[in-house]
Amino acid sequence: MNAFSLVTMILIVSIFFLHACNMDTTVQLPVDNKEETFILSSWTQIESDFDSIKWVNKLDYFDSLGITELLVGGRAESIGKLVPLAINKQIKIHAWLWTLNRPNYSIAMSNPDWYAVNRLGDNSLDYRAYVNYYQWLSPFHPRARNYIKSNVEKLCQIDGIESVHLDYVRFPDVILGSNLQEKYGLKQVIEMPEYDYGYHPIALDSFKSIFGIDPMLMSNPELSNEWRQFRLNAVTSLVGEIKEITNAYEVKLSAAVFPFPEMSRQMVRQNWSVWELDLAFPMLYQNFYNQNINWIGFALDQGINESSFPIRAGLYIPAFKNDKDLAKAIQLCKVKGTAGVSLFTADRLTESQEAILLKLRNNE
Repeated sequence: MNAFSLVTMILIVSIFFLHACNMDTTVQLPVDNKEETFILSSWTQIESDFDSIKWVNKLDYFDSLGITELLVGGRAESIGKLVPLAINKQIKIHAWLWTLNRPNYSIAMSNPDWYAVNRLGDNSLDYRAYVNYYQWLSPFHPRARNYIKSNVEKLCQIDGIESVHLDYVRFPDVILGSNLQEKYGLKQVIEMPEYDYGYHPIALDSFKSIFGIDPMLMSNPELSNEWRQFRLNAVTSLVGEIKEITNAYEVKLSAAVFPFPEMSRQMVRQNWSVWELDLAFPMLYQNFYNQNINWIGFALDQGINESSFPIRAGLYIPAFKNDKDLAKAIQLCKVKGTAGVSLFTADRLTESQEAILLKLRNNE
């Protein structure tokens, strides 16, 4: 190496060294969707005629089992009365909201055009897919969206809640789980038109303005990737607007969602892994799909890999044939690195099921 090359190399190294010394050396870690503490929670309902003595006793019971968070469905007024009692027990309350499925709500029912429409043109106010309580609003109707957001805002005004917890934030099931198909005497090998929703006139007009075709005039609209994504986006944008409201009130946003993202997109047009959530509760009800306990771990892997927020596994107590399976499922959730489990429900546990939770509480 000649003298000129040596000087040049020294100069380059010196410049690099000086630049490195002035660089921000903060390591940018990837988004972590895990929490250090394994939280035990449960869904539950609260009555309109709030009984404080009853709920003090219930909170004592939940506390004795190590349940530190409750997802509570009911009127905002009742939830507001529960929150201070729960705070005394250091139990956090999530206000549980049925979002797009709004059965027998007078304000919505007085506006038939707010409701979702299937591929046959049936309105969900009149045609109830599967069960009588399926009355779904359309995420495409602006007034229906405003109604939903007003319900969210009422819950945000409850002092001390941990989150607004969205449920039924999707379309009706275009495909049921295999076990549920058997229950209703169905065999859904294709997307049957009476269960394929999202065909509200506003949606059809909006899609046509972009793509130049009415989905109702397609030979097989259920096979159109654009049409499916268009409907996925409608729910996602609604969640985004809800998140703006919860942020304004400094309240977290959580949701009960289908087991894992791809399954959710196919079965109920729910693209939850891209939502702006603080917490998700995938409902890992393995018996609905004729699956075993290991399927819970598989589903968790998919959700954890696709999302950027903490996940707590939703477990369905009647799905477990024995206590050993329940214990195995909870342990599997811990191994997979979830933020905890939520039970549906801890209201009526057997003594042996209570013993499993006590072991979890005591880290046994």
